[in-house]
Amino acid sequence: MSRPIDRRNRQHPAYWAYLLHRLSGLGLALFLPVHFTLLASAIGGASALDQALSLTNNPLVKVAEWGLVSLLSLHLAGGVRLLLIEFGPWRGLRGTWIAIALGFTLLTGLAFALALVG
Repeated sequence: MSRPIDRRNRQHPAYWAYLLHRLSGLGLALFLPVHFTLLASAIGGASALDQALSLTNNPLVKVAEWGLVSLLSLHLAGGVRLLLIEFGPWRGLRGTWIAIALGFTLLTGLAFALALVG
């Protein structure tokens, strides 16, 4: 006999931090084959790599690069948050670590966006 699904925990900020960490990891894993394919074009020589890199001048690719940097930042901050919660003496500061992780992600994403514009 199955138990009914308890959705109370899905309202907790730690659940959303967990979900964002997993989704950012999935997004990074989906990006890796594209990244390796682009890097593999270097095997064909400098002109092949230059041709592949010319795609990065597209504005949609620049937005995707911003998203990638934001995902990487989010995943890094979420992983550090988990390490601090698991191995640190700050067990009662979970909400603070979530806020710090999201703030780090926001600042990194904004810095990268400003670098793209400037």
